[in-house]
Amino acid sequence: MPQIITAFSEISTQYDVAFVDLWGCIHNGLTPFQDAVAAMKTYRAAGGTVVLVTNSPRPWDSVAKQITDMGVDPDSWDAIATSGDSARAAMYRGIVGQKIWFMGETPRDDDFFKPLSIIENPVDIQKVPLEEAEGIVCCGPFDTQADPAVNRPEFLYAKTKGLKLLCANPDIIVDRGETREWCAGALAALYTEMGGESLYFGKPHPPIYDLARRRYAALPQSMNDPRIIAIGDGIRTDILGGQMEDIDTLFITGGLAAAETKTDIQPDEAALNAYIETEKVTPTYCIGFLR
Repeated sequence: MPQIITAFSEISTQYDVAFVDLWGCIHNGLTPFQDAVAAMKTYRAAGGTVVLVTNSPRPWDSVAKQITDMGVDPDSWDAIATSGDSARAAMYRGIVGQKIWFMGETPRDDDFFKPLSIIENPVDIQKVPLEEAEGIVCCGPFDTQADPAVNRPEFLYAKTKGLKLLCANPDIIVDRGETREWCAGALAALYTEMGGESLYFGKPHPPIYDLARRRYAALPQSMNDPRIIAIGDGIRTDILGGQMEDIDTLFITGGLAAAETKTDIQPDEAALNAYIETEKVTPTYCIGFLR
């Protein structure tokens, strides 16, 4: 079973870099968790590097502005890697074609289609109706409160046409304050279940970790073969992804799994162990909230 800790500082000196999830760890979609922000500032002051690794479908600079406007201190992180940037690069390489049917919220997700200068000869992406599409780009549901099953008719048609779905955010759900919302990962899972092909670029899949390592390597303080820990509240995104990358993990039990782990300030050990046994994913460490 994992070691339950009371503060990140208990283990932080063992790691050069922290790959830190945003939603559920640093903020709740509306306001920052100030203890988490302070912990990351302390870690950086002691020589650690913080790379925010998020399944946001937005470009990294849009996420930086979003969290700064929210009140997250810029001194608490060094770089940002988003599933949106990984997915955008694939889209502009033509992985799902030129004519795409877009699923997401306008204007919130418009930044996904910003030009990407790192791609040579990018595909001229065109948003078209589903009937004219060569593929699907999914940043999220049209309605985050609606059951993903409402998209079954469109997905059946898309599957019949053999369209691939590019998923820009593998998260299934997220909590915005006290409200639970569906994410793009729920739609991609439904499409796969129906026999369609979904392509993923965020946690727990390799592309976003490759991007996070590149973002780290571009920093002046980067080193070869750093000791990395992945921190997050998603057992099947943050923690599973860290395991697949063969890096240690710190599970924040007070996020998505707060009810299952009976987390108030810290998780209930018996409930935590039962949850881990059910999910078949074992973190290296656990803590109620990042602090």
